Amino acid sequence: MLRLAALFAVLLPQVAAANTCDTVRFENTSFTTCEVSAGEDLRLFHSGPSGPLGSFSAVNDLLAAEGKTLGFAMNAGMYHPDRAPVGLFIDQGRTESDIVTAEGPGNFGLLPNGVFCIGKRFSVVESRTFAARPPACTFATQSGPMLVMDGALHPRLIPDSDSTYIRNGVGVSADGRRAVFAISNDRVNFHRFARFFRDVLGLRDALYFDGKISRLYAPAIRRNDLGFAMGPMVGTVVKKD
Repeated sequence: MLRLAALFAVLLPQVAAANTCDTVRFENTSFTTCEVSAGEDLRLFHSGPSGPLGSFSAVNDLLAAEGKTLGFAMNAGMYHPDRAPVGLFIDQGRTESDIVTAEGPGNFGLLPNGVFCIGKRFSVVESRTFAARPPACTFATQSGPMLVMDGALHPRLIPDSDSTYIRNGVGVSADGRRAVFAISNDRVNFHRFARFFRDVLGLRDALYFDGKISRLYAPAIRRNDLGFAMGPMVGTVVKKD
């Protein structure tokens, strides 16, 4: 399936943003990364007054009431046909969708999967560990599979797999003070994507968000990927000029 985001990317005027986005090459594959520090206003988004938001522009419309806008954003987890989150979703401390710990079909069910938690710091936690000892999360989204766990790659990732897509995910630093969001600009398999987080970004825990529909909004680098309506999204919130 072609990545519509790549076909319909919109170039935006370059603007300043609190987070830093950059493009990195690894093994002949291009990746764009956006780094966020603890203390920045990083949020998850899913629904507004009329239901699922579905797009970066809808999030910006919602934030306009606060006099704010997105600094950067990307899709942040898998979703059902009605765009409801698959697995855990916590929005401003409220659990909107419960955690799923059973093995199942598809990438989400390729255990171990995990949860990205936004609290005073950031964490990526294996789902069953999260369920047994839930940390305090203002926002959280579950996805899968895990890419990197305490420095080890997910055991079922295949080095020479020919299953390649545009993919995106998040990794966190050991001290929880940094979260780095990455999207491949070229088709990549899981194994290379996981090694990018571990070997290039130096992150010991990383979680896969999705593929095929992966998209990035980053006005600081004049990028706005368009495509199908999304489910959960993650992004920084900054003051609107």
